[in-house]
Amino acid sequence: MTTITEFIVDKNNLGQTRIAERDAPTLNDGQVLAKVDRFALTANNVTYGVVGERIGYWKFFPVEKDGDGIIPVWGFADIIESNHPDVPVGDRLYGYWPMASHLVMSPTRISEHRLFDGAEHRAELPPVYNSYSRVNAEPGYDNTFDDDRMVLLPLYATSFCLYDFMKDNDWFGAEQILIPSASSKTAIGTAYAIKADDSAPVLVGLTSPRNKSAMDELALYDIVLTYDQLDQIDASKPSAIIDMSGNGAVLNELHKRLGDNMKYTSNVGATHYEDNAMGPDFIRDRSQMFFAPGHIQKRNADWGPGQFEQKSLAFWRDAAIKSREWLTIKHETGATAVSDAWQEVYAGKTPPNAAWVVGF
Repeated sequence: MTTITEFIVDKNNLGQTRIAERDAPTLNDGQVLAKVDRFALTANNVTYGVVGERIGYWKFFPVEKDGDGIIPVWGFADIIESNHPDVPVGDRLYGYWPMASHLVMSPTRISEHRLFDGAEHRAELPPVYNSYSRVNAEPGYDNTFDDDRMVLLPLYATSFCLYDFMKDNDWFGAEQILIPSASSKTAIGTAYAIKADDSAPVLVGLTSPRNKSAMDELALYDIVLTYDQLDQIDASKPSAIIDMSGNGAVLNELHKRLGDNMKYTSNVGATHYEDNAMGPDFIRDRSQMFFAPGHIQKRNADWGPGQFEQKSLAFWRDAAIKSREWLTIKHETGATAVSDAWQEVYAGKTPPNAAWVVGF
């Protein structure tokens, strides 16, 4: 009998966690059992928990006890038991997993390179999260990129979406783009994309004093300012904000300073989840939560199936290679290691130039 180990969090206090174990159920016809090999932990996963109720992230991997939840992660898993004729034991998948050792799946829409989890409770959730790559069948699959893929593909896919969204809207008329939490990996990915576009506005990165020198060295932002230097922002320029932090105090101050010249704010992440209450000067009617799967669906309709994926993957691979110059990926295995890594990421103690890849 296979034992499933799960990392459970309190939905209202993501730092309160426990390890739970249960027996894997007997597979029904059409089901498979995937053993989760490794997965990445970044601030992106904290955001999944912070906005889990609002956007539905808790629905992917439900648990029985009210108030408990399982944080979704990106990584690799291997099929170790199959009751599906088209998904053999040994198939290796990349995609969206629970923070757990195993997942029972109901594969559907199976092709040579991809399958979807057709579990009933996932039917109404965004397709991008239900899609799994069958990596052994990928042309030119290179397992030396596995770590980069786990850590950076989900983040840089969002980065590419943000760049494409801003450009598609003519940068909202902005002459400068401000990015709070500029040292976050999604922000760096966004900066890679924007910096490569000669038509893009001036890019201003906002970060903490401890991260300023690292952001200066990356040379992706035209200007790097710390949070105590917001008065140095040129408020006479029409501006757009791509906010990775969710820091209400910073956003309130930016909106107050820019006033009518704050043309649009895209709220992306919640790096500073403890400060996410917006102040009285926050301009809500020109701010909107950014949901990358929604933009991907729009582009699939605009460009045709597969075109957005092709473009975003080309961007990701190029940016991942560049990121190897500054990014260190740390590896650990075991329930204690998973817990320790989560606590470090949740507390915001993982430096911008590092990331975790862990597994049970």
